[in-house]
Formats: sequence, structure tokens, C-alpha cells
Amino acid sequence: MRVIRKYANRRLYDTQQSRYVTLEDLRHLILEEEPFRVEDAKSGEDLTRTILLSIIIEQEQGDGESEVFSNDLLAQLIRVYDMTSPLPLSRYLEQGTRLMLSQQKRMQDQWKQAVRNSPIEVMRDLAEENMHFWKKTFNKTDQDAIEKDAPDNRNESTDETEKPEKNDKTPG
Repeated sequence: MRVIRKYANRRLYDTQQSRYVTLEDLRHLILEEEPFRVEDAKSGEDLTRTILLSIIIEQEQGDGESEVFSNDLLAQLIRVYDMTSPLPLSRYLEQGTRLMLSQQKRMQDQWKQAVRNSPIEVMRDLAEENMHFWKKTFNKTDQDAIEKDAPDNRNESTDETEKPEKNDKTPG
């Protein structure tokens, strides 16, 4: 894994290439799926998440067409942080984004192959895949909630030595 060190002067140093890099350089690493870790040069603290958020902010402030997070969505995300029992939002966002990216790649691949199926069939398949994904995700979340709320029956003692009464009558 590539290590990027962040210095007090806010400069980022790529230890593999022995050069200073920018957020844009790190964005390219992400697009190339090159794993990296950003750490504080002095303490070694992991700063990767903060740098990734900085890259997102930079993209959001760039041109108006690349806006992903609307004001309403950002306000809703802030509300999630204030919930007494926060939703497993991270898991939903990760899985939903992963699904969206895989579907986008699948669509591009299909169009490159001169689309064997009609566009309506392709859209129907994607819709079915979406339904299956979200149904599975919500069922897992519902099951997790049920297990969380269910009383803990592991402490109840059960006598496994009890056997059903034998019937003394022999078949005949």
C-alpha cells in the first residue's frame, strides 16, 4: 500500500515516488484503484478519511455539473449523526454505490458489445437486480433489528436429557 505523508505545512508527500503530490494526484490514484494511506508525518495518525473528504469537497466546489450532495441530502446526513440509534447508513451508501458502479460498468460493457438485447430488456434486468439487492439489504437489516430486540434466550436452561415417554405398546 502506498503511503502518503501529510506535513504540518499541509503538503502531501508520496513516499513511493519520492515527490510532493496534490489532492488531484490522489484523486487519480483512486480512479486507478491504487490503494493508499495518508498519515500524519509527525504522529503517524491515519488521515486518509479526512483527505478523501477533502477530495470530495474539492470536486463538489469545482464545476456545478459534478454536484452529488445537494443541500437537502447534506442536511439529512447531519440529522443521521444526531439520531439516538443511528441508521447503518455507511453500509447502505457503500453497497448502493457499489451496486450503481457495477451496473454502470455492466451497461457500458453491454453497449460496447452492440447491445444484444433490446434496451427495454436491459433496463428490466437492471430494475430486477436493484429490487433483489434492496430486498436482500432491507431483509438483512430487519433481521438484525429483530435479533437485537429479541430477548436473549441463551441463558434459559433446557434439559436436553429429557426424552419423550416411550410407548410400551408394541405394534401388532
